[in-house]
Amino acid sequence: MRTVFAVLMWFLLLAICWPLALAFIFLFPIIWILLLPFRIVGFTVGAIFRLVEALITLPFRMMKSA
Repeated sequence: MRTVFAVLMWFLLLAICWPLALAFIFLFPIIWILLLPFRIVGFTVGAIFRLVEALITLPFRMMKSA
């Protein structure tokens, strides 16, 4: 549903201002590639925080199940 909405918004932009719509089509992949390292770093930091949380709460979970 989100993709359909994005495509409809792009067609609306194409009807209103076609040079901006064409610039968006060409610049979107470049911007996505430039932002990809930040997404990877965010995923890694989130995984590290989940690991630390699991290590800290492990003794309490072990005592709860015993």
